[in-house]
Amino acid sequence: MSGEKDLRKLLSGMRPELNPGRYVFGFVESGGQGSGEGSGGSVPAGVVPVVSVAEPEGLTLVVRLEEAEAAGLRYDFVAGWITLRVHSALEAVGLTAAVAQRLTEAGLSCNVVAGFHHDHLFVPYERAAEAVALLEELAQQS
Repeated sequence: MSGEKDLRKLLSGMRPELNPGRYVFGFVESGGQGSGEGSGGSVPAGVVPVVSVAEPEGLTLVVRLEEAEAAGLRYDFVAGWITLRVHSALEAVGLTAAVAQRLTEAGLSCNVVAGFHHDHLFVPYERAAEAVALLEELAQQS
């Protein structure tokens, strides 16, 4: 089944859900050129990332705060993780912009990650419930 492309349907059906826990953007440095093991960074034992992004500098991991601390990961930005439950098409236009605009109006930062089926938002942990309420309001207005 392919994802939804119609912006009105995406917004009205997004059903934002706050996942339990606190999440951080952790980082594992690249092992450097020719170093073999660790080159490009690797996921430490005991860490189960919900997102990973390979960059030339190393590996960014979005993980539970407790896992990052236990593994000694360098991290930044403690976030709440919101999943938009609508099955959005990866080529859909406007969903991220509409969500970002609504959160921007409230002074909320947001890091968006598109999964195959859903979009995932990482917002400041202490304002995550507020972000969900704003997104539910946006869905009702659409």
